[in-house]
Amino acid sequence: MARIVMKFGGTSMAGVERIRAVAERVKREVDAGNQVAVVVSAMAGETDRLVAFCREVSPLYDPREYDVVVASGEQVTSGLLAISLQAIGVPARSWMGWQLPIRTSDGHGSARIAEIDTATLDAALAEGKVAVIPGFQGVAAGERVTTLGRGGSDTSAVAVAAAMKADRCDIYTDVDGVYTTDPRIVPRARKLQKITYEEMLELASVGAKVLQTRSVGLAMKEKVRLQVLSSFDDRPGTMIVGDEEVDNMERQLITGIAHDKNEAKITLTDVPDRPGAVASIFAPLADGNINVDMIVQNIAHDTGSTDVTFTVPSVELARSLDLLDKAKAAIGFTRMVHDTNVSKITIVGVGMKSHAGVAAKMFKTLGDRGINIQAITTSEIKVSVLIEEDYTELAVRVLHTAYGLDAEQVAA
Repeated sequence: MARIVMKFGGTSMAGVERIRAVAERVKREVDAGNQVAVVVSAMAGETDRLVAFCREVSPLYDPREYDVVVASGEQVTSGLLAISLQAIGVPARSWMGWQLPIRTSDGHGSARIAEIDTATLDAALAEGKVAVIPGFQGVAAGERVTTLGRGGSDTSAVAVAAAMKADRCDIYTDVDGVYTTDPRIVPRARKLQKITYEEMLELASVGAKVLQTRSVGLAMKEKVRLQVLSSFDDRPGTMIVGDEEVDNMERQLITGIAHDKNEAKITLTDVPDRPGAVASIFAPLADGNINVDMIVQNIAHDTGSTDVTFTVPSVELARSLDLLDKAKAAIGFTRMVHDTNVSKITIVGVGMKSHAGVAAKMFKTLGDRGINIQAITTSEIKVSVLIEEDYTELAVRVLHTAYGLDAEQVAA
């Protein structure tokens, strides 16, 4: 007998018929003798609808009341799933985040999970009940309802799995696993049987949309085995596990390629070339909670100045330009130039730890196709480059082929 957490996203819960299909899937695990807890998202589009209500009532809404409103989407689906399970003979009950409770920080709209009391869950599972839990929500000091931020249901599921020491956490979504790249761009992309936490974390952080970054980081910290599966078919999914569970790791040169068009490039010209100058650029952005990604400081000019280029999320471009303009006197730059026609392309793989020449192959492959690299960042298992957005799909395709990731075509 295994202890399993099953998480179903908004697409999986989009309507009564799909909820009934989820109930049948849960019943299969129960019939197999497993103890099951289920974490659910709101129906697809429901959270956006609830957020819109809050903004319509008042642009300056109280974030505590905002959480009360948007948390209701998951409350509806958890109750409906419990009813659906009961209707097919599966003992089930829903528990709200405040009833378990799932304790969080008081950062309304972006709370972080502090602890989960599993006594209620353990008792229910021991009695053969399925526990249905709304994702995305918890409770802070003062018994105020909180939400974890968009995509927070994945984090809820991993946290519940860690707290109840589950054998694995199955994330059901509208894709059937993790692929070497976006199959819509590269039809010959391969589905991975296994991928390490570290690789998945890097892919999630640079544009892969399969899992929310916080959930992967928590799974890695707590060593929760994750599995990504489709809600709509029974094909095997992708396991996300520790390094020790992945065979032949040294032969995995590149595991996947991600792209992200949600970047904006900013260049400040003639910044004084002196100690502390770069800090004066990024301090106001940090104070504004704006994440800076890629950074390039160009060669110093004869005038004792230099140009500094960096990227920020495109949605934060206007705010970034405003903050930098207000700090112009302190920074001392001459001009500020920005460009939104850029895209970040990233290759990820644990094989980089033990193989030389990985980045060189990336640069040569792009250069051979006339794709100019505007900025570069690296980590131990990742290389990211900034290119013109119009070349995104071409870059992904040629790199996918260059690193031998294309799946073999099946003969007709």
